[in-house]
Amino acid sequence: MTQQRTIPFEKYHGTGNDFVVVDADHPVPNRPAFATAHCDRTTGVTDADSDTVGADGVLFLALESSYDPPRVVMTLVQPDGSVAAMCGNGARCAAAWARNRTGADVVMIDTPAGTRRAVLYDDEVTVEMGVPSFEPRDVPLARDDPLVEEDVECLTVTAVNTGVPHAVAFVDDVDDVDLDVLAPPIRHADLFPRGTNVTVAAQADGGFRQRTFERGVEGETRSCGTGAVAVVAAAKRLGLAGDEEVRVSPPGGDLMIRVPEADEATLRGPVVRDFAGELETVPTPEP
Repeated sequence: MTQQRTIPFEKYHGTGNDFVVVDADHPVPNRPAFATAHCDRTTGVTDADSDTVGADGVLFLALESSYDPPRVVMTLVQPDGSVAAMCGNGARCAAAWARNRTGADVVMIDTPAGTRRAVLYDDEVTVEMGVPSFEPRDVPLARDDPLVEEDVECLTVTAVNTGVPHAVAFVDDVDDVDLDVLAPPIRHADLFPRGTNVTVAAQADGGFRQRTFERGVEGETRSCGTGAVAVVAAAKRLGLAGDEEVRVSPPGGDLMIRVPEADEATLRGPVVRDFAGELETVPTPEP
């Protein structure tokens, strides 16, 4: 069994979507076990001055500062040990982390879903999120037609990929939805061969309120950036939003989303560095 040791980390969050951030120069031999252990909401990472325990994932970040603008290779390992192709709030946290090391106000972030450009202003970060897709092969769906305003289990949903798949349901009041009960059957529905995130949204004060049950976290998070973009993309598809920037409000705070026609969607919002420390790596059994 490999020897257990400690490595430095930092804790960041974007509107309550919180991450353990580890410089990839510090090797972690068993990343899935590390994420599962330290993201646990009962026994995971915390700090004397923090009111949270655990995290929504671990961002392993490799900084390539020789480029102009600097680049960060971002790998998000989720609490269940899986790797997410994209995370909007995670990308914003990665950009803030990179600026703290380079001073750059523009950062390129390489993710499994593609390269994303981030621009930083004071305590806010705007990140390009790619072009949302309703195409069945992109979501993906186990059928040949887009899924728009159709009943899946107990909700009427629209399926869109914003770096990761989302099933978006517009409801009268997001607080009236029992996500813990209604989301898992949709998240695991046969229609979604790779699973899906489940997002509910309601029109409110010129924008939308949002709640998301995240695949890989297997529960609701206080904010989901790809989910916020999915809300506006689906709303635009249904005639509920246009090309203008739209406020989307998950429980953790406000995000500003723009989904222009056939161009990169953008996600804008605050980023906070909470604290830093050291965490134990998790021993890996020898083969």
